[in-house]
Amino acid sequence: MGLKGKLIASMEVRCGGHSVHDMFHTNIHHIRNISPKLINHFEIHEGEVGKIGAVLCWKYIDDGKEKFLKEEIKNIDPQKKSITWEVIEGDVLELYNFFTIITSNEHQWTTVTFEYEKKTEDTPEPLSFLDYFINVTKDIEGHLLSK
Repeated sequence: MGLKGKLIASMEVRCGGHSVHDMFHTNIHHIRNISPKLINHFEIHEGEVGKIGAVLCWKYIDDGKEKFLKEEIKNIDPQKKSITWEVIEGDVLELYNFFTIITSNEHQWTTVTFEYEKKTEDTPEPLSFLDYFINVTKDIEGHLLSK
């Protein structure tokens, strides 16, 4: 069909991939304070930080507009330092039937993978959301390096 897609971006992080993973895994509630120009609001809707099944809600600025995202942690792999989130509500689901975010961190690298299915052939690739995610990761890196 050609409606399913995958975007992958890797960036070198001077603070170490393990530090970025720790931020996404156990300190995700601090990201709102680290990147206040990109994230307006964060809350844990259900469950506990860093646990499979936790539901997280975000209000964020993407492409100059405030947007909303609710995601559930589906998998955590401590050996690969990866986390899989499934988007269950929000603006991104207006364009995509499903949307999954996977972060993996090793050595000096952080990789984000988006797996998704477009609602129509004309739906654009989620490049602006990928750019947004990279900018949040850069804010995290800057915060960790300043410690």
